[in-house]
Formats: sequence, C-alpha cells, structure tokens
Amino acid sequence: MPVTTPFHLAIPVRDIAESRDFYGGLLGCVEGRSAERWVDFNLFGHQLVCHRADNYPGANATSASNPVDGHDVPVPHFGVVLEMAQWRTLAQRLQAAQVRFLIEPHVRFAGQPGEQATLFFLDPSGNALEFKAFADIDGQLFAT
Repeated sequence: MPVTTPFHLAIPVRDIAESRDFYGGLLGCVEGRSAERWVDFNLFGHQLVCHRADNYPGANATSASNPVDGHDVPVPHFGVVLEMAQWRTLAQRLQAAQVRFLIEPHVRFAGQPGEQATLFFLDPSGNALEFKAFADIDGQLFAT
C-alpha cells in the first residue's frame, strides 16, 4: 500500500475535559497542542481536533442512517482503518469499558470483496465513530 498521509479532522464537542477523558483516556490517543476551547489528538496517526462549541447539544448520530449489510450505519461518521490486531485490541478495550455500541464488533461482507471487521459507537458529544480492519488492507480496502 502506498504511504498514506495523515488526515486532519475538526469536530464539535460540548466539553473539552469530557473529550480528553474519551479520546485520551478510553481510546488512548496522545494529546497534542491545546487551548481553552480546543485540543488536538493523535488518532492512530491522524490529527483529530475537538473544538468546544458553545451550547452544542451534541450530534444526533442516529437521526440519519443507511442500510449496510443488515445494519443501519449512522451518517455522518468518521474513524480509522486499522490493522486487524489493532482492531481486535480496540474492540476488546471498548467492550471491557462497557461502551454502548451502535453496531457491535462483527465481520461484514463475509466472503465477499471488501470483507471487513467493523464497529460503531458514539463519543460523549454524540459524534459517530467507526473503526474497521481488513485481513488484507491492500487487496480489500477498495475491492469492488
């Protein structure tokens, strides 16, 4: 696979301390720069910035969805494609922390092009996250 450059994503959150606990504590993302109203995290090599949005009621990730392989996938959502071992470790950490999944860890498109392990959950501000993994990222990520 060609070298992938990091993406930058800025999301609204209702509380910076809550975001630090979630992204830094639960997900284990290393914190970068910060100020009173925002904080950077290293999200598996990508730059995620949580910006406090005043009076932010939280995203309503379950208000829009698309059916994908028998599940209602929340739209919008974001996340990272991980190596399979990383994905399993993350899934176990989330299960041990009793995270409420929108879509439980499972394999979708089994036996088809693009077979992948996936899971969905919300951050404390209601932003939907998906983490997925492929047995062969190079061969399966963009398989048709």
